[in-house]
Amino acid sequence: MLAFILRRLAQGLLVLAGVACTVFLLFNVLPGDPAALLAGQRSDLATKAAITADLGLDQPLPTRLVGYLNDVSPLGLHPRDSAGRARYGGVALLPLGSRALVLKKPYLRRSFQSNKDVLRILLDYFPGTLWLALAAMLIASVGGITFGVVAALRPQSWLDRMLVTTSVLGISVPSFVAAILIAVTFGFYWSHWTGLSLTGQLYETDPFTGERHLVLRNLLLPAVALGIRPLAIITQLTRSSMLDVLSQDYIRTARAKGLSQTATVLHHALRNALNPVVTAVSGWLASLMAGAFFIEYIFNWKGLGTVTLRAVENLDFPVVMGATLFVAALFVVINIAVDVLYAVLDPRVKIS
Repeated sequence: MLAFILRRLAQGLLVLAGVACTVFLLFNVLPGDPAALLAGQRSDLATKAAITADLGLDQPLPTRLVGYLNDVSPLGLHPRDSAGRARYGGVALLPLGSRALVLKKPYLRRSFQSNKDVLRILLDYFPGTLWLALAAMLIASVGGITFGVVAALRPQSWLDRMLVTTSVLGISVPSFVAAILIAVTFGFYWSHWTGLSLTGQLYETDPFTGERHLVLRNLLLPAVALGIRPLAIITQLTRSSMLDVLSQDYIRTARAKGLSQTATVLHHALRNALNPVVTAVSGWLASLMAGAFFIEYIFNWKGLGTVTLRAVENLDFPVVMGATLFVAALFVVINIAVDVLYAVLDPRVKIS
Protein backbone atom coordinates (compact mmCIF):
# COMPACT_ATOMS: atom_id res chain seq x y z
CA MET A 1 0.00 0.00 0.00
CA LEU A 2 2.76 2.45 0.96
CA ALA A 3 4.68 1.72 -2.25
CA PHE A 4 1.52 2.31 -4.27
CA ILE A 5 0.85 5.66 -2.57
CA LEU A 6 4.45 6.81 -3.09
CA ARG A 7 4.32 5.79 -6.74
CA ARG A 8 1.06 7.67 -7.29
CA LEU A 9 2.47 10.72 -5.50
CA ALA A 10 5.45 10.70 -7.85
CA GLN A 11 3.10 10.49 -10.84
CA GLY A 12 1.03 13.30 -9.37
CA LEU A 13 4.10 15.52 -9.05
CA LEU A 14 4.82 14.96 -12.75
CA VAL A 15 1.25 15.97 -13.58
CA LEU A 16 1.57 19.11 -11.46
CA ALA A 17 4.89 19.93 -13.15
CA GLY A 18 3.15 19.75 -16.52
CA VAL A 19 0.32 21.94 -15.26
CA ALA A 20 2.81 24.47 -13.86
CA CYS A 21 4.67 24.68 -17.20
CA THR A 22 1.44 25.10 -19.15
CA VAL A 23 0.06 27.74 -16.81
CA PHE A 24 3.33 29.69 -16.76
CA LEU A 25 3.70 29.73 -20.53
CA LEU A 26 0.04 30.64 -21.01
CA PHE A 27 0.05 33.62 -18.67
CA ASN A 28 3.45 34.91 -19.74
CA VAL A 29 2.29 35.47 -23.32
CA LEU A 30 -0.83 37.39 -22.29
CA PRO A 31 -0.81 41.22 -22.42
CA GLY A 32 -0.28 43.19 -19.25
CA ASP A 33 2.52 44.89 -17.33
CA PRO A 34 2.95 43.44 -13.83
CA ALA A 35 5.51 46.10 -12.92
CA ALA A 36 3.02 48.86 -13.75
CA LEU A 37 0.32 47.11 -11.68
CA LEU A 38 2.60 46.89 -8.65
CA ALA A 39 4.16 50.34 -9.01
CA GLY A 40 0.95 52.23 -9.71
CA GLN A 41 0.12 54.78 -12.38
CA ARG A 42 2.19 57.64 -10.96
CA SER A 43 5.49 55.82 -10.41
CA ASP A 44 8.65 56.74 -12.29
CA LEU A 45 10.60 54.58 -14.72
CA ALA A 46 13.27 53.73 -12.14
CA THR A 47 10.68 52.23 -9.80
CA LYS A 48 9.15 50.17 -12.58
CA ALA A 49 12.61 48.99 -13.67
CA ALA A 50 13.43 47.91 -10.10
CA ILE A 51 10.17 45.98 -9.81
CA THR A 52 10.78 44.38 -13.21
CA ALA A 53 14.21 43.21 -12.07
CA ASP A 54 12.83 41.94 -8.74
CA LEU A 55 10.18 39.89 -10.54
CA GLY A 56 12.75 38.59 -13.01
CA LEU A 57 10.76 39.93 -15.97
CA ASP A 58 13.98 41.21 -17.58
CA GLN A 59 15.26 37.64 -17.95
CA PRO A 60 14.67 35.26 -20.89
CA LEU A 61 11.50 33.16 -20.80
CA PRO A 62 13.28 29.78 -20.24
CA THR A 63 15.16 31.23 -17.24
CA ARG A 64 11.92 32.57 -15.78
CA LEU A 65 10.23 29.19 -16.29
CA VAL A 66 13.00 27.36 -14.43
CA GLY A 67 12.77 29.92 -11.64
CA TYR A 68 9.00 29.51 -11.39
CA LEU A 69 9.23 25.70 -11.23
CA ASN A 70 11.92 26.05 -8.57
CA ASP A 71 9.60 28.29 -6.54
CA VAL A 72 6.45 26.15 -6.74
CA SER A 73 8.27 22.86 -6.20
CA PRO A 74 8.35 21.51 -2.61
CA LEU A 75 12.03 20.70 -3.21
CA GLY A 76 14.17 23.48 -4.70
CA LEU A 77 17.50 25.30 -4.76
CA HIS A 78 17.36 28.60 -2.90
CA PRO A 79 19.84 31.14 -1.47
CA ARG A 80 21.28 30.41 1.97
CA ASP A 81 21.33 34.07 3.03
CA SER A 82 18.81 35.65 5.41
CA ALA A 83 16.74 37.07 2.53
CA GLY A 84 16.38 33.63 0.98
CA ARG A 85 15.41 32.02 4.30
CA ALA A 86 12.84 34.75 4.94
CA ARG A 87 11.34 34.36 1.46
CA TYR A 88 11.19 30.57 1.14
CA GLY A 89 11.62 29.17 4.66
CA GLY A 90 11.67 25.40 4.83
CA VAL A 91 14.43 23.00 5.92
CA ALA A 92 17.85 23.04 4.24
CA LEU A 93 18.71 19.46 3.28
CA LEU A 94 22.01 19.87 1.42
CA PRO A 95 24.26 22.98 1.22
CA LEU A 96 25.54 23.69 -2.30
CA GLY A 97 27.78 26.74 -2.11
CA SER A 98 25.76 29.92 -1.78
CA ARG A 99 22.57 27.91 -2.29
CA ALA A 100 20.96 24.94 -0.57
CA LEU A 101 18.58 22.16 -1.47
CA VAL A 102 15.51 23.13 0.56
CA LEU A 103 12.38 21.20 1.53
CA LYS A 104 9.68 23.86 1.79
CA LYS A 105 6.10 24.77 1.13
CA PRO A 106 5.44 25.86 -2.48
CA TYR A 107 6.09 29.54 -3.10
CA LEU A 108 3.38 30.76 -5.51
CA ARG A 109 4.82 34.28 -5.76
CA ARG A 110 3.02 37.43 -4.59
CA SER A 111 -0.15 39.11 -5.78
CA PHE A 112 0.28 42.00 -8.22
CA GLN A 113 -2.61 43.83 -6.57
CA SER A 114 -2.09 43.40 -2.83
CA ASN A 115 1.55 42.16 -2.76
CA LYS A 116 0.40 39.39 -0.40
CA ASP A 117 1.65 35.83 -0.58
CA VAL A 118 -0.57 33.97 -3.07
CA LEU A 119 -0.66 30.75 -1.02
CA ARG A 120 -1.86 32.69 2.01
CA ILE A 121 -4.59 34.34 -0.08
CA LEU A 122 -5.77 30.97 -1.41
CA LEU A 123 -5.75 29.37 2.04
CA ASP A 124 -7.83 32.25 3.40
CA TYR A 125 -10.50 31.74 0.73
CA PHE A 126 -10.27 27.93 0.46
CA PRO A 127 -12.51 27.05 3.47
CA GLY A 128 -15.50 28.74 1.82
CA THR A 129 -15.10 26.66 -1.33
CA LEU A 130 -14.38 23.48 0.65
CA TRP A 131 -17.52 23.77 2.80
CA LEU A 132 -19.62 24.62 -0.25
CA ALA A 133 -18.30 21.61 -2.18
CA LEU A 134 -18.70 19.26 0.80
CA ALA A 135 -22.27 20.42 1.41
CA ALA A 136 -23.13 20.00 -2.27
CA MET A 137 -21.51 16.56 -2.33
CA LEU A 138 -23.36 15.52 0.84
CA ILE A 139 -26.69 16.53 -0.70
CA ALA A 140 -25.80 14.79 -3.97
CA SER A 141 -24.52 11.59 -2.33
CA VAL A 142 -27.34 11.07 0.16
CA GLY A 143 -30.05 12.06 -2.30
CA GLY A 144 -28.53 10.25 -5.28
CA ILE A 145 -27.92 6.94 -3.47
CA THR A 146 -31.36 7.04 -1.89
CA PHE A 147 -33.16 7.79 -5.15
CA GLY A 148 -31.05 5.24 -7.03
CA VAL A 149 -31.81 2.44 -4.58
CA VAL A 150 -35.53 3.28 -4.54
CA ALA A 151 -35.64 3.27 -8.36
CA ALA A 152 -33.74 -0.03 -8.58
CA LEU A 153 -36.06 -1.77 -6.11
CA ARG A 154 -39.10 -0.78 -8.21
CA PRO A 155 -37.90 -1.07 -11.83
CA GLN A 156 -40.24 0.13 -14.57
CA SER A 157 -42.67 1.57 -12.03
CA TRP A 158 -43.99 5.11 -12.22
CA LEU A 159 -41.61 6.10 -9.44
CA ASP A 160 -38.65 4.67 -11.35
CA ARG A 161 -39.65 6.49 -14.55
CA MET A 162 -40.15 9.76 -12.67
CA LEU A 163 -36.74 9.57 -10.99
CA VAL A 164 -34.96 8.68 -14.23
CA THR A 165 -36.68 11.51 -16.13
CA THR A 166 -35.88 14.00 -13.38
CA SER A 167 -32.25 12.90 -13.27
CA VAL A 168 -31.90 13.36 -17.04
CA LEU A 169 -33.27 16.87 -16.65
CA GLY A 170 -30.80 17.53 -13.82
CA ILE A 171 -27.87 16.39 -15.95
CA SER A 172 -28.97 18.53 -18.89
CA VAL A 173 -29.25 21.84 -17.03
CA PRO A 174 -25.89 23.62 -16.51
CA SER A 175 -25.05 24.46 -12.91
CA PHE A 176 -24.89 28.20 -13.46
CA VAL A 177 -28.34 28.20 -15.10
CA ALA A 178 -29.78 26.19 -12.22
CA ALA A 179 -28.05 28.57 -9.79
CA ILE A 180 -29.68 31.63 -11.34
CA LEU A 181 -33.14 30.00 -11.31
CA ILE A 182 -32.73 28.82 -7.71
CA ALA A 183 -31.36 32.18 -6.53
CA VAL A 184 -34.13 34.21 -8.14
CA THR A 185 -36.94 31.84 -7.13
CA PHE A 186 -36.03 30.93 -3.54
CA GLY A 187 -33.79 33.85 -2.63
CA PHE A 188 -35.83 36.69 -4.15
CA TYR A 189 -39.45 35.97 -5.12
CA TRP A 190 -40.12 33.44 -2.33
CA SER A 191 -37.64 34.81 0.20
CA HIS A 192 -40.42 35.88 2.58
CA TRP A 193 -41.49 32.22 2.77
CA THR A 194 -38.09 30.50 2.69
CA GLY A 195 -36.21 32.99 4.84
CA LEU A 196 -33.27 32.72 2.41
CA SER A 197 -31.42 35.52 0.63
CA LEU A 198 -29.59 35.89 -2.66
CA THR A 199 -26.23 36.47 -1.00
CA GLY A 200 -24.62 35.64 2.30
CA GLN A 201 -21.61 34.00 3.93
CA LEU A 202 -21.12 30.98 6.14
CA TYR A 203 -20.04 33.26 8.98
CA GLU A 204 -21.59 36.66 9.57
CA THR A 205 -20.48 39.39 11.96
CA ASP A 206 -22.96 41.05 14.27
CA PRO A 207 -22.76 44.82 13.57
CA PHE A 208 -23.39 45.70 17.22
CA THR A 209 -21.35 43.16 19.18
CA GLY A 210 -18.74 42.30 16.52
CA GLU A 211 -19.17 38.56 17.18
CA ARG A 212 -18.99 36.07 14.30
CA HIS A 213 -21.67 33.40 14.17
CA LEU A 214 -22.43 30.47 11.89
CA VAL A 215 -25.33 30.93 9.45
CA LEU A 216 -25.98 27.56 7.78
CA ARG A 217 -29.03 28.76 5.86
CA ASN A 218 -26.74 30.88 3.65
CA LEU A 219 -25.08 27.63 2.54
CA LEU A 220 -28.30 25.94 1.42
CA LEU A 221 -29.06 27.61 -1.93
CA PRO A 222 -25.51 27.56 -3.39
CA ALA A 223 -25.00 23.96 -2.19
CA VAL A 224 -28.24 22.79 -3.82
CA ALA A 225 -27.42 24.63 -7.04
CA LEU A 226 -23.94 23.09 -7.12
CA GLY A 227 -25.14 19.60 -6.21
CA ILE A 228 -27.94 19.17 -8.77
CA ARG A 229 -25.84 17.67 -11.55
CA PRO A 230 -23.84 15.21 -9.38
CA LEU A 231 -27.08 14.21 -7.64
CA ALA A 232 -28.63 13.30 -10.99
CA ILE A 233 -25.55 11.36 -12.12
CA ILE A 234 -25.22 9.49 -8.81
CA THR A 235 -28.93 8.57 -9.00
CA GLN A 236 -28.49 6.95 -12.41
CA LEU A 237 -25.20 5.25 -11.47
CA THR A 238 -26.66 3.82 -8.27
CA ARG A 239 -29.77 2.59 -10.07
CA SER A 240 -27.78 0.86 -12.84
CA SER A 241 -25.27 -0.67 -10.43
CA MET A 242 -27.97 -1.85 -8.06
CA LEU A 243 -29.95 -3.48 -10.87
CA ASP A 244 -26.81 -5.36 -11.92
CA VAL A 245 -25.95 -6.47 -8.38
CA LEU A 246 -29.53 -7.50 -7.53
CA SER A 247 -29.45 -9.97 -10.44
CA GLN A 248 -26.34 -11.77 -9.13
CA ASP A 249 -26.45 -15.30 -7.76
CA TYR A 250 -25.27 -14.41 -4.25
CA ILE A 251 -28.23 -12.03 -3.86
CA ARG A 252 -30.65 -14.80 -4.77
CA THR A 253 -28.82 -17.08 -2.31
CA ALA A 254 -29.13 -14.49 0.45
CA ARG A 255 -32.85 -14.19 -0.18
CA ALA A 256 -33.24 -17.98 -0.29
CA LYS A 257 -31.54 -18.22 3.12
CA GLY A 258 -34.34 -16.07 4.53
CA LEU A 259 -32.56 -12.71 4.87
CA SER A 260 -34.89 -9.76 4.96
CA GLN A 261 -35.11 -7.30 2.08
CA THR A 262 -33.43 -4.60 4.19
CA ALA A 263 -30.52 -6.82 5.19
CA THR A 264 -30.05 -8.08 1.63
CA VAL A 265 -30.04 -4.60 0.13
CA LEU A 266 -27.95 -2.81 2.77
CA HIS A 267 -25.42 -5.48 3.73
CA HIS A 268 -24.92 -7.29 0.42
CA ALA A 269 -26.19 -5.39 -2.61
CA LEU A 270 -25.49 -1.75 -1.76
CA ARG A 271 -21.91 -2.21 -0.61
CA ASN A 272 -20.92 -4.03 -3.79
CA ALA A 273 -22.78 -1.48 -5.91
CA LEU A 274 -20.89 1.49 -4.45
CA ASN A 275 -17.70 1.28 -6.55
CA PRO A 276 -18.97 3.31 -9.53
CA VAL A 277 -20.68 5.65 -7.08
CA VAL A 278 -17.40 6.22 -5.23
CA THR A 279 -15.77 7.03 -8.57
CA ALA A 280 -18.44 9.60 -9.32
CA VAL A 281 -18.33 11.10 -5.82
CA SER A 282 -14.55 11.44 -5.84
CA GLY A 283 -14.42 12.89 -9.30
CA TRP A 284 -17.24 15.30 -8.60
CA LEU A 285 -15.77 16.44 -5.28
CA ALA A 286 -12.68 17.76 -7.02
CA SER A 287 -14.73 19.03 -9.95
CA LEU A 288 -17.13 20.86 -7.65
CA MET A 289 -14.27 22.84 -6.15
CA ALA A 290 -13.31 23.98 -9.63
CA GLY A 291 -16.89 24.31 -10.86
CA ALA A 292 -17.96 26.30 -7.83
CA PHE A 293 -16.39 29.45 -9.31
CA PHE A 294 -19.50 30.65 -11.12
CA ILE A 295 -21.80 29.51 -8.30
CA GLU A 296 -19.75 31.60 -5.88
CA TYR A 297 -19.95 34.56 -8.23
CA ILE A 298 -23.75 34.30 -8.53
CA PHE A 299 -24.31 33.98 -4.77
CA ASN A 300 -21.42 36.32 -3.85
CA TRP A 301 -19.89 33.50 -1.82
CA LYS A 302 -16.41 34.03 -0.39
CA GLY A 303 -14.28 31.27 -1.88
CA LEU A 304 -11.60 30.40 -4.41
CA GLY A 305 -13.94 31.30 -7.27
CA THR A 306 -14.48 34.81 -5.98
CA VAL A 307 -10.80 35.60 -5.52
CA THR A 308 -9.82 33.96 -8.83
CA LEU A 309 -12.42 35.75 -10.94
CA ARG A 310 -11.46 39.03 -9.28
CA ALA A 311 -7.81 38.29 -10.09
CA VAL A 312 -8.71 37.60 -13.74
CA GLU A 313 -10.50 40.95 -13.97
CA ASN A 314 -7.47 42.75 -12.49
CA LEU A 315 -4.86 40.79 -14.50
CA ASP A 316 -3.42 39.47 -11.23
CA PHE A 317 -1.70 36.52 -12.89
CA PRO A 318 0.09 34.99 -9.84
CA VAL A 319 -3.25 34.49 -8.07
CA VAL A 320 -4.83 32.88 -11.14
CA MET A 321 -1.80 30.65 -11.71
CA GLY A 322 -1.68 29.70 -8.04
CA ALA A 323 -5.40 28.87 -7.96
CA THR A 324 -4.98 26.64 -11.03
CA LEU A 325 -2.13 24.73 -9.40
CA PHE A 326 -4.05 24.53 -6.13
CA VAL A 327 -7.08 22.91 -7.79
CA ALA A 328 -4.84 20.56 -9.80
CA ALA A 329 -3.17 19.42 -6.58
CA LEU A 330 -6.61 18.73 -5.09
CA PHE A 331 -7.46 16.52 -8.07
CA VAL A 332 -4.25 14.52 -7.60
CA VAL A 333 -4.72 14.02 -3.86
CA ILE A 334 -8.39 13.07 -4.17
CA ASN A 335 -7.71 10.56 -6.97
CA ILE A 336 -5.05 8.85 -4.86
CA ALA A 337 -7.40 8.71 -1.87
CA VAL A 338 -10.12 7.16 -4.04
CA ASP A 339 -7.84 4.38 -5.29
CA VAL A 340 -7.07 3.49 -1.68
CA LEU A 341 -10.76 3.68 -0.76
CA TYR A 342 -11.60 1.15 -3.47
CA ALA A 343 -9.64 -1.55 -1.65
CA VAL A 344 -11.37 -0.69 1.63
CA LEU A 345 -14.90 -0.85 0.19
CA ASP A 346 -14.46 -3.91 -2.02
CA PRO A 347 -12.16 -6.76 -0.88
CA ARG A 348 -12.07 -8.01 -4.48
CA VAL A 349 -10.03 -4.95 -5.50
CA LYS A 350 -6.30 -5.41 -4.93
CA ILE A 351 -3.78 -2.57 -5.22
CA SER A 352 -0.64 -3.67 -7.05
